[in-house]
Amino acid sequence: MRGVIGANRGWMYATAAALCMSPAASWSQSYPAKPVRYVIPFPAGTGNDIVGRLITEYLSRLWGQQIIVDNRGGASGSIGAAFVAKAPADGYTLLHCNIAPNAISLSMIANLPYGHRDFAPITRIGMPPNVIVVHPSVPLKTIQELVNYAKANPGKLSYAAGTPGTSPHLTMELLKLRMKFDIVHIPYKNAGQGTGDVIAGQLPINITNFPLLVAPVKSGRLRALAVASAKRQDLLPEVPTMQEAGVPDFEVNSWYGVCAPAATPVALLDKLNADLHAVMRTPEVEQRLSGLGMPPAPTGRDEFDKFMRAEIERWAQVIKDAKVPKQ
Repeated sequence: MRGVIGANRGWMYATAAALCMSPAASWSQSYPAKPVRYVIPFPAGTGNDIVGRLITEYLSRLWGQQIIVDNRGGASGSIGAAFVAKAPADGYTLLHCNIAPNAISLSMIANLPYGHRDFAPITRIGMPPNVIVVHPSVPLKTIQELVNYAKANPGKLSYAAGTPGTSPHLTMELLKLRMKFDIVHIPYKNAGQGTGDVIAGQLPINITNFPLLVAPVKSGRLRALAVASAKRQDLLPEVPTMQEAGVPDFEVNSWYGVCAPAATPVALLDKLNADLHAVMRTPEVEQRLSGLGMPPAPTGRDEFDKFMRAEIERWAQVIKDAKVPKQ
């Protein structure tokens, strides 16, 4: 099998220039000729998993080919990302890239076995904000009340979030840095489990991606204090932004996208970009993504690359200023 993959890879390099003359027509006839592996570097049931499975469901329909969803969680998504970075650059292994493994981890994890240059960004999918919520029994009604209580009781409040280096964890670190308070991080390998524990009343506070929290907030099982987006969210219009809640200049959106191994031929990357855009323009996909609080936000390949590089720089500075220890 490796010999076949290697031969295919060599053929792709040799003919890449010719394919670029008419990438859509050429690749539409030959790719994908077998199942495609789509690596989601987080466990099942997370926001990334929900969105990744939606995208692959409709991409599989478009191609008439099976897409194997491969959840490879661990180390804030870096285990799955490292797997894809080393995969054959033939289009048959794709990464559901994300703010954690593809931006934050580059400054957060020591001896990371990959860098930005090991990936070919294809397109962004969407930008869900993070949301801070509490169990309904918790008397804190606003971000300012949370900050005041934490300042008066340093180290006594705890919150559930993903593992160190995920965007919810770094969002709280940024809030701590801005507002000068202390709160204890209780890390979860599966963000959904952390949310479940807060719903059950085992922990008072949760911060995670918007798609996971829309339903429990709407049903009253959790109370939202603030959303980290620049504007209020249509699905939860009563929830203030962090800036409205008294934290100036505060905006954190997680983001999901699709990446391939770096040496993937340009013609194939262009086809993948076009097909993913077509999927995101499908009314059903647009409606379902919007229903999760993250309307489609597709980009060109170069635009997504520039966006990712800016995010890498941003979070490197936050990690440095907040003195977040490397993992």
